[in-house]
Amino acid sequence: MPTDKQKDTVIFVCQLLSNLLQPIWMFRYDSLYKYIFIIAGREENLEITILENGIWEFNENDET
Repeated sequence: MPTDKQKDTVIFVCQLLSNLLQPIWMFRYDSLYKYIFIIAGREENLEITILENGIWEFNENDET
């Protein structure tokens, strides 16, 4: 199960994406590594990981 900090952060990040009119394509909780992963953006180019402690980060895309 996600931590309370992760839940709070995911609400914040999803609201931020929504305010910026960015679609959310995938939202997944990985129970093995205990993080939440989001793919968003008009071209699916925003990848966000939310760690157990609520810290979130953009993932680098090696294709650019």
